Amino acid sequence: MGTRSVPRIEVSIPDQRLTLIGNGGVEVCYRVSTSRFGAGEQCGSERTPRGAHIVRAKIGGGAALNTVFAGRRPTGEIWTPELALAFPDRDWILTRILWLSGTERGRNRLGKVDTMRRYVYIHGCPDPVELGVPGSIGCVRMRNRDVVELFDRVPPYTPVLILE
Repeated sequence: MGTRSVPRIEVSIPDQRLTLIGNGGVEVCYRVSTSRFGAGEQCGSERTPRGAHIVRAKIGGGAALNTVFAGRRPTGEIWTPELALAFPDRDWILTRILWLSGTERGRNRLGKVDTMRRYVYIHGCPDPVELGVPGSIGCVRMRNRDVVELFDRVPPYTPVLILE
């Protein structure tokens, strides 16, 4: 019986693409949206952090598509265009959250560059949001159905490499 390796995730900032890589190579690719401010690790920068990370926590398993999260907890709301009109300035975190933690001390872990303390996630976003172009405030946005599929395929501590 062969051993099955842990999958890994690669996020390409230039290509705005997330790739899931398993034993047999590339399993699936998704269009995503990283920070509209570019790449960077500094706390408060609202940039997407580079380097080696892990999925530190998986949040939202079993939640309905378009479930709204705030502070990593479901609010009881389901995103709709009408809800978006009522709250035009909200940064929508929907459906599932893969909370990232940096693994490179001084680059994306601890101090003023700590990815986890910056609350950087891979998460779902409203369907009208354009993917394939930078648009977030640091997180990696995905289509809701795509983030559910990814969430179900990766265990906690899955390696995530964010490349510029």
